[in-house]
Amino acid sequence: MMNKYIRFDWAAKRMLRDKANFGVLEGLMTVLLDEEVKIVEILESEGNPNTEDDKYNRVDIKAKNSKGDIIIVEIQQSRELYYLQRILYGVAKAITEHIKLGEKYNEVKKVYSINIVYFDLGKGADYLYHGQNNFIGVHTHDQLQINTRDKETIKMVSPKNIFPEYYIIRVNEFNKVATTPIEEWIAYLKDGIIKDDTTTPGLAEAKERLQYLQMSDEERRAYDRHLDNIMVQNDILETKMLEGLEKGMEQGMKQGIEQGMKQGMKQGIEQGMKQGIEQGIEQGLVQGRAEVARKLMALGTDVHIICQATGLTEEEIKSL
Repeated sequence: MMNKYIRFDWAAKRMLRDKANFGVLEGLMTVLLDEEVKIVEILESEGNPNTEDDKYNRVDIKAKNSKGDIIIVEIQQSRELYYLQRILYGVAKAITEHIKLGEKYNEVKKVYSINIVYFDLGKGADYLYHGQNNFIGVHTHDQLQINTRDKETIKMVSPKNIFPEYYIIRVNEFNKVATTPIEEWIAYLKDGIIKDDTTTPGLAEAKERLQYLQMSDEERRAYDRHLDNIMVQNDILETKMLEGLEKGMEQGMKQGIEQGMKQGMKQGIEQGMKQGIEQGIEQGLVQGRAEVARKLMALGTDVHIICQATGLTEEEIKSL
């Protein structure tokens, strides 16, 4: 029987917190940040509980970069309708949770937010995006440098040395043969593929430690349930979204034609149809999310997971 490697989302929550397996996470961060990164510790926060129905699927890591600077790395990978807001919230939590009350602001550590996306996030031709806050002159187009005190010396600091950096890995957009370290990593994130002769940081460790056949029977059963839940949720979500969209489009077209006929003008028909289509799409998405929520509730899925999958609030779900 050919061996297979455990999905990264499962491993990050349950196996990679073990100090013996830090090399895997260190490899991913080293490849992304293009400098050697060593983990100091996995930070305790609301993002790090180790249960099967975690509401927060993120891992906060305290690490050192190649210059010896302490950084906080946040890895999150859950499906979320308001994903940009989730990224911002996660970074804010990572900063505030790990500065002690009464400490000076110079104790605030730089945060790298690594976001592994397994769903359709939006439009974009690339599979890897990187962003950061910069202050650019409106007229001069130069980057602002800030005065700061370090060891009783005033020096200039660029905001990029302080403000968070964001990485978004759109796993499903990767469709090529992996030839570079980052491409090898994304091939593993997407399909669990690791080259036999890989020298990419972290993947050699993953190849050795994240083998399915090395798991205990109990761990394999829990992992298989995790994969089944992902498949069921994705199938229900996509099916109901399509059904709701189709139904909404049909209703919207009908309403648009009726509105246009009442106006008695060609322009009215076109305008009414346009409005109806827009309304129909919106209605269809709403109906689709509600149907998905009902199906997941019938399967006994945790309400927090339903919130993540549909974008509905707990109150909206409980009212269905």
